[in-house]
Formats: sequence, C-alpha cells, structure tokens
Amino acid sequence: MEFDTILPPQTNFPRISAENLSFLAAEAFKRLSFTFTRSHLLHLVSIVQNPHSSAHDRLIASYMLKNALVAARGKLALCQDTGTAQVFAWKDEGIILGSDGIEALSQGIARTWKDCFLRNSTLEAKTFFSEVNPGTNLPAQIHLCATFPKDGKPALRFLFCAKGGGSSNKTNLVQATPALLDPQAFQSFLEKQIASLGVAACPPYSIAVVAGGISPEQNLLALKLATCGYFDEEIEGFDTRIMGVTPTRDKELESTVLSLATHTGLGAQFGGTALAISARVLRLPRHGASFPVSIGVSCSAHRNLYAVIDHKGIHLQSTVQRPEEIPGLLEAASLCTSQPTEAVRVDTSIGLIACRDALASLSTGTQVLLSGKILVARDAAHARWRALLREGKPLPKYLQHYIIMYAGPAETPDGYALGSFGPTTAGRMDEYADELMRGGAALVTLAKGNRSAQWTAACKKWNAVYLGSPGGIAALISENHISASEILDYPELGMEAVRLVTVKNLPCFVLTNGRGDDFYSML
Repeated sequence: MEFDTILPPQTNFPRISAENLSFLAAEAFKRLSFTFTRSHLLHLVSIVQNPHSSAHDRLIASYMLKNALVAARGKLALCQDTGTAQVFAWKDEGIILGSDGIEALSQGIARTWKDCFLRNSTLEAKTFFSEVNPGTNLPAQIHLCATFPKDGKPALRFLFCAKGGGSSNKTNLVQATPALLDPQAFQSFLEKQIASLGVAACPPYSIAVVAGGISPEQNLLALKLATCGYFDEEIEGFDTRIMGVTPTRDKELESTVLSLATHTGLGAQFGGTALAISARVLRLPRHGASFPVSIGVSCSAHRNLYAVIDHKGIHLQSTVQRPEEIPGLLEAASLCTSQPTEAVRVDTSIGLIACRDALASLSTGTQVLLSGKILVARDAAHARWRALLREGKPLPKYLQHYIIMYAGPAETPDGYALGSFGPTTAGRMDEYADELMRGGAALVTLAKGNRSAQWTAACKKWNAVYLGSPGGIAALISENHISASEILDYPELGMEAVRLVTVKNLPCFVLTNGRGDDFYSML
C-alpha cells in the first residue's frame, strides 16, 4: 500500500491541531470521492480482458472504467450516492489532540461535501417519525480507539470510508446456532446468503463474511472493517484487533465465497460471473450459546482510504489521479463507447402509454437507449404520492405523462445540467406498485437491481415495464447522457425532490416486461 505525504513534519508533533485534522478529513473524502486505487482499477480492467467474462460483465466493467476517467477530473463524483462519512481512528498513547477531534474531523467533512458538490444523504430525526435533511451530510460516524505504539513512536491512524446506502443495506446478521459449524451446512448457508445479495448494490462486490464474536457488536465491527479491505494486507502499525481480539482468516472459505458468487449467474449486474472481485472470511471466538454470522459487501464504488499522522508528516493513501496511464485501461474503457445496433431506441416524447406499449412485448435482457424527458423521484416522493391516494386526493398529473426513474442526484457543479446521477435500488419502491399503477402512474420505471414478486405481478397485471440502468457510472451518465434538469415538485426534499430530467441515449435493459417475465429469475 502506497501513501502520499500531503503535509511535512509538524512542528508541535505529537500534538495534533484541529486544523490538521480538518485538512486531512477534507482531503481524504475528496480523494476517495473522485479517484480509485490502482488495484481496484486493475480488477475492472481484468474483467474486460478476461475471455471467460460474459458480454454484459465486460460491458459493465467498461462503463465503470469510463466513469473513473470522467470522475478523476474532479468535477463529478464517482457515484451519485456519495455516502455517509465514516471515520475509524486509532490513537497511540502519546498523541495529544489539541481540540475536540470529532468536531475537527466533522468540519473537514462538511467542507468537502459543500465544495465538491457531494450529495447530502443523511437525515436527522425531528421526532421519532419525522426527519429533515440538514444539508451538510452530518453527523459523521466517527469511531476512535486507543492503541499503544509498537516501536515507541506514536502515530494517529485512520480509515476513511464513504458508504452508500445500497451496499449498507446488504449487511445481514444472522444469530445462527452452532449447528452451522459443519463444512456442508456452512457452505449451504453461504450459497443462500450470497445468492440473496442480488445486484442492487452495484457489483462487482468485495464480499466479507464474519463468523463468531463475543457479541453481535464485535462481529459487525469486524465485518465493517473487512468490507473496507482492512484485513486484505498487513498495514504497518495498524491494530487488527477487534475489541481486543484478532480475527483469523480462512482463505479456503474465501475461495468458496468467490466460487459461489461466480455461480449465481448474476454477474456485474446483468448476468455473468463477475458478481465479486474479492472475498474475506473471518472467524472470531464466541459464547458457547451463540454463533453470530454476518455478511456484507463493498460495492463497485469501493471508497475506502487509509491515512497516518506521525513524526514524518501527514500521509494519505495513494489513488490514481490519471487513470488513462494504467496499461490497458483506455482500451478496456472504449468497449462501452460503441452503441449496439440491436438496441431498441425509445423517445419519451411519444408519451407514457406509447412508451409502455413499445417496451412491454420486448424480451427481458433487451438493451434500450432512452431519450427525452423522464421523471426522477424516489422514496420520499413515493410516500407523499401514496399519502395523497389514501387521503382520497388525485395524483399529480405529471405522473401520467412520464417514465419514472428512481434516483437522487448529487449537487450540480458549475457548467453541468446535473450532478452525478445514477439509479437507486428499485426494490424499496415495490410496495407502491398496485396503488400507483391503478392510478395510471409507474407504468414504466427505471432503476437498478432485482425486484420482488409483488412488483413482477403488478407489471403483468397492468402491462407495465421495469428497465434497469447500470449502477456505479453516475459521473459518466451526468456528462454524456443528461442535457437538462429542473425541479418539478417537493423542492424541500433536497436530493429526493421530484425532477424532470432530459436524457439522451441513456443505456438500460428490459428487466421485467409486460408479460411479467423477470430477467433475474431466468438466470
């Protein structure tokens, strides 16, 4: 692992000023929001170059590499869900914080979210049942541990993580029984859990599995760090104990996890073998009556960076500022630039019903290039629409005219029609299916990931269509496929406001057609 020294040795070390903590947090989140590590980019290149990858695996990896090239310019973030800010810190004895370290780190985080046009996704509770977006993406999650210097030279070490909601939602803790301590039983458990991950969190994934733990909290902390790559390689000076216990890795089971991921057939979102690029399986001690097992993922926007403050200065993990210089990357990224001749082109100016009719009879997996005006809305807007129906009030008229894309864009930088923009998880809107379709809305929807039987049945009932757009390419979509955007309704919802967005040749695939055929169930 390589580090860049971003500030020289500090005069007052081992006292660390609030200014330096804020500076480091701001730089770390800026770097990880726009650039990847070399190893991550090489993983994506290898998918494109692998002759055994499916055509869709190669296409999605190519899109992601093209997205990395766009984001590296520092204007459009890698993903529209720029995540919650999470900081893990290990402070050696002898390090002195000259101020409230949590407040100092928070100030740097808030500055980056504002200056870099990142999305404010965090909601604060006004009451138990009502929330508000504070517009700062604070509070950050900051976890500070006390450690002891191994070489007598104290340091303050960090792991900075921007975690999106889609991948966080895939975390699953099972309070299992010791009956799982059998190779065949555990493999069956893994097979079920890995298949249930689906593709909504934007694979290729880094998958982590943790078995055991003196408590569920210990298990989940180990899982969190494992999804961030904390146990991938030994990082000098970092404490790999989790609440006092060092987990053990099982490399044989890691191979099993990767094999099971390959054989799901889900691939990098639209079928294939590239559901995962890495796996970590950890074992912890446990109470004799308990056997907690957790599984979680880091998505294709693998935004985790390490940093160290020591007597030599302030050091931040290196990322690739010029992805085009990586051998083979430009060629791999160019795969997605040619528009397929077999793609069905749909212009939304023909109206919602005509769009539905043009798409409903297509086979699942058919590629579509979408142009024209579409509605953009997600959870909060859907809740308000349902409330209108339950109050006996009519739905807004715009719902009868446009396709709905579930999305929440990042803030808009100068010179762009919209900030980083990509699909959100479709399944969260499934419970609204029948009520909206009965009202003539949601007859064509666009998002990412597999959907429930409830939604599929509604599509069959109402001859409705669900399209899937590639996740993890938000900078590319904003730069190449968005020409205009305006807020249409509920501006107070911030990134969840209803927008009318003009798209051009937006790539997507038919995932559920009007017959109720479901793409993912056929893999």
